[in-house]
Amino acid sequence: MKNIERNNRIKIRIDYFKITALFVLILLMSSVRVTAQMTPKQIDSIVNKAINTLDNTVGFAIGVVKDGKIVHVKGYGVNSVDLKEAVTADTPFGIASNSKAFTSAALAILVEQGKIKWEDRVIDYIPEFKMYNDYVTNNFNIQDLLTHRSGLGLGAGDLMIFPDGSDFTINDVLTAFQHFEPTTAFRTKFDYDNLLYLVAGELTARVSGKTWETFVDEEILKPLEMHNSYASYDAAFKNDNIAVAHSFDGKKLNAIQNPKPDLNANLKQNMNGAAGGIWASANDMCKWMLAHLHEGKYGANLGKTLFSKQQQQEMWRVHTAMNKQSDPRSPFKSHFSGYGLGWFLSDFNGFFKVEHSGLIAGMSSEVTLIPELELGVVVLNNSEGAGFLNGLMGFILLEEYLKLETGINWLEMAKGMQQQEGQMGDPDSEKVWAEVEANKNVKVSKDNYIGIYEDDWFGKVEVLDKNGDLWFKSYKSPRLNGKMAFYNGNTFAIKWEYQDMKADAFAIFSLDENGKAQNIKMKGVSRFIDFSFDFQDLDLKRVLENTQVAHRKR
Repeated sequence: MKNIERNNRIKIRIDYFKITALFVLILLMSSVRVTAQMTPKQIDSIVNKAINTLDNTVGFAIGVVKDGKIVHVKGYGVNSVDLKEAVTADTPFGIASNSKAFTSAALAILVEQGKIKWEDRVIDYIPEFKMYNDYVTNNFNIQDLLTHRSGLGLGAGDLMIFPDGSDFTINDVLTAFQHFEPTTAFRTKFDYDNLLYLVAGELTARVSGKTWETFVDEEILKPLEMHNSYASYDAAFKNDNIAVAHSFDGKKLNAIQNPKPDLNANLKQNMNGAAGGIWASANDMCKWMLAHLHEGKYGANLGKTLFSKQQQQEMWRVHTAMNKQSDPRSPFKSHFSGYGLGWFLSDFNGFFKVEHSGLIAGMSSEVTLIPELELGVVVLNNSEGAGFLNGLMGFILLEEYLKLETGINWLEMAKGMQQQEGQMGDPDSEKVWAEVEANKNVKVSKDNYIGIYEDDWFGKVEVLDKNGDLWFKSYKSPRLNGKMAFYNGNTFAIKWEYQDMKADAFAIFSLDENGKAQNIKMKGVSRFIDFSFDFQDLDLKRVLENTQVAHRKR
C-alpha cells in the first residue's frame, strides 16, 4: 500500500512536469523557425493572448537563446498581486530545483581545480556522513550525491526543508540518512531526492573553504555577469523587483509572504541552498544557458572558461537510467531518458535534450536545451498551477512555425483543461473533511493521545490540548502545527496552519492494551500532496506521557 501511494505521488508530480516540459519543448522546436520568421512583437502578441486567456496568472518571464545569441527575453504580468510592479527580463524568480545544475557545475569547477575527483568517497571529506548501511556509506561517492540513485525513496527526509523556516541544520541532514529504510538497492533505480544535494553543498564548502552560496556567487554568477541572480533568498530580498510567489485558494491568487532574511532560520542554522536556493532572472538564465551550449566557454569571443568540455560531457552523461514512458499523443519521438549531474537527459525527435524543472510553493521554472541546435529556453513564473501557461505558447507556435495542420485550438483546449481541473478540485481532501464534519460530535479521550513523540531523524513532536482541541506541534519545523480533528478509529486529520502548499495529513495512532497511544504513523490526506511532504517516512514513538509533559512545563 505504501508503494502504491508513493507511486501515485510520483506520477502526479511527474505528470505535471511532463506536461510542462512537453509544451516547452514544442516551443523549443518551434523557436528554430521563430528566430527566422517572427518578430519579438509577434511573440509578445502570442504570449499576451495566452496570459489573458488562462486564469490564475500573475507574472511570467521567458528567454530564448539560439546560435550563441539571446533572441528573445522579456517579462510579462506583475511581480505581485499586491505590489503590481511589472515583471521585466531582470526580475529574479526562485528557480528551485534548477539550482541543482549550479551545484553540479560548482563541483565540476572543483574537479577542474584538482581539489576533488568525481569518484572520491563522500566520507573522505565529510567523515560524519552516514547512510543506511556500512557498505553504502563506505562506497558513496561525489557523483552519487547528484544522481538520485541512493536506494532511498522519493523525497526521503524532505520534511527537514519543507515547509521552509525549519530549525534543522546541515549536521542534522548529514546524520539523518542512517535512519531511513532503503526502497531499492544502491545505484539501481532513480528516485528523486533533495537532501543529498545539501550534502553536495556542504562538500563544496569544506573543500573550497567558502560557503556554497559564496562559491556559487564568486565562481559562477559573477563571472557570467548574472547581475540579477542570487545564491540565496537573503541576497535576492534586496532586489526591489523580486517576484513574489502566489498560491491559489480556489477563488483567487494570494501572495505568499516570504520571511525577511533575519527570520530565515535555515540560513541562520547553517543550511545551504544547493538543492533549490537560487533566485535568477530570465536574462541571466539566458547567460547560463549560453555557457552550457558553448561547453563552458563565455565572455568576449568565448575567451573565458567556466568549466571544460570534458566536465560538460560528464554533467550531460546519463548516470542513472529512467523508465521511458513515451506519450503516444506527442508528434515527436523519444527513446531514452535518464539523469546526469543536475540535469534530465533524453532524446527528442532525433535531438539530444537537456532539461530540468523547479517547483516551490507558488513558483516554478523550466530550462530546456537542444545542444545540436544551439537552442535554449527558460520559462519562469510565480503562480501556482501556471504550468499550463509555460507550455501553451508552444502548441500555438507549433502550428504557426512548423506549419502543422493539427486543427486544434490550443488556447481553448488549455482553457477547458484548466476549468476541468478547477471543477474537480481535490476530491480526497473534500471527502476527508466531510467525514470529519460528520464525526465532529464524537467524544475523544484526549488524555490517551496527549504526549511527546519522537522520530529518529525528524525529532520531537507534541500532541497537546489547545483550548479544548487536540493540537499537533513539531519542535524543529515550527510551521508544521495545526488542529487535529477526529476522522475515524484512532485516526485524526491535521489541518496545518501552513497552507502555502496543500499538505494536510493524517495522524494514525497505535494504542496499547490500556488504550494509551504509543506510536504515530502519518500520511498525506490527498493523493495530490507534493512528494516532499514525506509524512509516510515518520515513525513517531511516545517518549513522554501527558502528565510528564505537564510537569515539565511547570
